[in-house]
Amino acid sequence: MIKYPSRHCTVELQALPSRIGQVRRIVSAQLRYWHLDPLIDRAALGVTELLTNVHQHAQPDKTCTVEIELLLDRLTVSVRDHDPRLPVVEDADTLATCGRGLAMVAAVSESWGVRPDGDAGKVVWFTLPTPVAAARAGVARPPQRAAVEKPARRFAEVGARVDLRRPDRAPARSAVVG
Repeated sequence: MIKYPSRHCTVELQALPSRIGQVRRIVSAQLRYWHLDPLIDRAALGVTELLTNVHQHAQPDKTCTVEIELLLDRLTVSVRDHDPRLPVVEDADTLATCGRGLAMVAAVSESWGVRPDGDAGKVVWFTLPTPVAAARAGVARPPQRAAVEKPARRFAEVGARVDLRRPDRAPARSAVVG
């Protein structure tokens, strides 16, 4: 049997606005530690939306647990609360100031879902592919600079002849008088 490495991080909290920002920073720091910097923005946005839903909708209390797990080539972020009511994704009005959180989670993640958690509560989760998984799936990376490519000259070298009639070869001038 092959054992694959798994990494976990769990945070328990009250889903209050000040705590949501702290958890976002914790998730970002953990992903930096795991060298998953490309996932930070999407993971932070997703966890913020899920915790905001707990803050706005969960009953009877705002206590919840955030878990991030890295297993193989997938990062899973989940939020467990004590409210058994499952969230419903609805079309938000054009001028509405809320109601788009789960749609945003769906847009930034590979997959997401919700499941009941025992007699009382639920878990809302989303997954993100790691950069290794994305590379295997053929997701384009930013173009790398070729080793033989020479950088363009930006400044006239000392002692070089400068043609003042050509703007691309004009000498640098200071904005400070003197």
